[in-house]
Amino acid sequence: MNSVKPLRTAYFDCYSGISGDMILGALIDLGVEEKEIGKALKKIDLKGYKFQAKNVQRNGISGTQIKIVDKLKQNYSHPHRSFSDIKKLIEESDLSSTVKKNSIKIFEKIAKVEARIHNTTIGKVHFHEVGGVDSIVDIVGSVWAIESLEFDKIYSSALNVGEGFVDCAHGRLPVPAPATLKLLKGIPVYSSGVKKELTTPTGAAIISFYAEKFQSMPPMTILKDGYGAGDRIVSSLPNFLRIILGEMEGKGFEKIMMIETNIDDMNPEIYDSVMESLFKSHAIDVYFSPILMKKNRPATKISVLSESSNREALSKILLTETSSFGVRFHEVDRIILDREVLKLKTSFGDIKIKIGRMDGNTVQVSPEFEDCKNAARKNKLPVKNVYETVLALARKKWLT
Repeated sequence: MNSVKPLRTAYFDCYSGISGDMILGALIDLGVEEKEIGKALKKIDLKGYKFQAKNVQRNGISGTQIKIVDKLKQNYSHPHRSFSDIKKLIEESDLSSTVKKNSIKIFEKIAKVEARIHNTTIGKVHFHEVGGVDSIVDIVGSVWAIESLEFDKIYSSALNVGEGFVDCAHGRLPVPAPATLKLLKGIPVYSSGVKKELTTPTGAAIISFYAEKFQSMPPMTILKDGYGAGDRIVSSLPNFLRIILGEMEGKGFEKIMMIETNIDDMNPEIYDSVMESLFKSHAIDVYFSPILMKKNRPATKISVLSESSNREALSKILLTETSSFGVRFHEVDRIILDREVLKLKTSFGDIKIKIGRMDGNTVQVSPEFEDCKNAARKNKLPVKNVYETVLALARKKWLT
C-alpha cells in the first residue's frame, strides 16, 4: 500500500488576538509573495490606496506589518459602503470563483451581525470601518493568500480579545466590540488583561470562517512559521499573530470526542427519543452497550461520538433527557476513508453506492440499504436478493 499523503496544516496562534491586517501580514511572512497579492487585489475596481508590507521587530521577533494608505479616507471622503456595494465590487472582479465566493461569505457574516445589532436588514447595513478600503484589502487579500497556500486543515488557538474600550464611527464601544462578540459566538476566547482591542471584526470573521477547530496545537511536523504584526505596540507581549505551517498524518486521521454515561434506572422506551435528539444535534454516532454496574445491576452505557465543538450541546441532552446525573468525555483518534456516493444503474433502477478510498484506491463499496429496500418493494423481491446483486455489481465495477 502507498504511504498516506500528509495533510498540509495551518495553525493560527492568536496569543495577541487577530485582525485582518495581522492575518495578511503573517501569510506574507509565511512565504506568500507580496507582489502576487497586489496583482490579485488590482483585479478589484478599487482605487485610491497603496498596499505596503514592511518588516518590523518586536521583543526580538521579526514579522511583517501591513500598511494600507487610503487616500480617500485621508481626504475625509471615504464612502460608507453597503454589503451590496462590496459584493458587487468582488463579483465584478477577475478573481477566481473560490476567492470571490469565500470573500463574499466573510463579508456576509459581518453584515448579518451588524444587521442584528442595529435591528435592520442586511440590505440596509452600511459598513463604516469594515467598509473601508483597508478592510476590503485585508479580507480579499487574506482569502486569496489562504487559497493559494492550499491548506488541507486550518486550526486556531483560543482568541485573546483584549479588554477596555475602543473608539469607532459609532463612538466609544466596549471590547470586544458588539460585532466582534457576535462573530465569536461558540468560539473559545479569553483576555490576558491588555487594555486594547486585540481581536477585530475582520479578524474574527476570517478565522471563524476558515478554522475547523479552536484548540491547542494539533500533533504535526512543523515546516515554517510566519508573524503578522498588529498596528499597536503592546508592552506586555509581542503584538503578532503567528501562523504555523506543518504536516499532519494523512487523510482520514482526526481527533473527535467520546461522550459517555451509564444508566440503570430509566424506562427503556426513552432511549429511542434520546438517540434521535443526539443525532439531530449532530452527533457523529450513537450506540448503547449492555453493562453491569455496582451490586450487579444491569445497565446501559450510552456512547456518543462528536466533534469537540458539539460536546456541550450533546452533554446537555444526556443530562436533561435521560436520568443521568453526570457524563464523562475524552478525546479519541480515528482514521476514516475518503468517501463518495455514486449512482449505479441496475436492472432494479438507480442505486446509490457509498465508495471508500485510501490513497486514491477504492477499498470499500456499500449499497445504500434504503435504495435497495425501495427497489425490492417495487420489484416484489426479497431485500436480501437485491442487496447481494447490487453489491456484486458494485464490487465488479469499482474493486476489480
